[in-house]
Amino acid sequence: MPEKGIGKVKLHTVSTENSVILIIDPQEKLLPKVFEPERVMNNCILLIKFARIMGLPLILTTQYEKGIGPIVEKIGKEIPGTSPIDKVEFGCFNNTEFVRHIEQMEKSRNTLILSGIESHICVTQTALGAMERGYNVHVASDAVSSRTEWNWKAGLDRMREAGATISSTEMIIFEILKRSDSAEFQEMLPDLRHSVT
Repeated sequence: MPEKGIGKVKLHTVSTENSVILIIDPQEKLLPKVFEPERVMNNCILLIKFARIMGLPLILTTQYEKGIGPIVEKIGKEIPGTSPIDKVEFGCFNNTEFVRHIEQMEKSRNTLILSGIESHICVTQTALGAMERGYNVHVASDAVSSRTEWNWKAGLDRMREAGATISSTEMIIFEILKRSDSAEFQEMLPDLRHSVT
């Protein structure tokens, strides 16, 4: 495989063996205020359903839940019994509980699929922290946002420049599925037909 460098490209693919889905801070007092909140919420839900079908590890976080509130109800319904990791740090990798949790996963889980809010703050700082620790980062660009369109796009640009792969929810899902004749594809198909991008 080519190494990353001038004139070279390093290929980072997502798979059932190497990926973890991370949904950052989709909370009651913040999600409704971001640019295109329905798009973000629906694609986060799509990733949650996909994680369940494929058996992918899923991590959910909140930012200072006492002040910003719990996970929005529609997302919470998709993950009954899942306790988010609450943090006051913007970047997840600055939170001790988060780091301990992710380090307990198999070493093969070296790729993080990021979604949530806000693109230019918590998502970007998490992406940078992940890459500093050697993780590959894929950002589902249609499953992240910020309070302004400008900051949503600025976050995506910053992560791309730092080495993250900027993708989309469907690109990630289809890359992991690989084929259309699997039971998992058939199970996901109704949601893919109705997905909002």
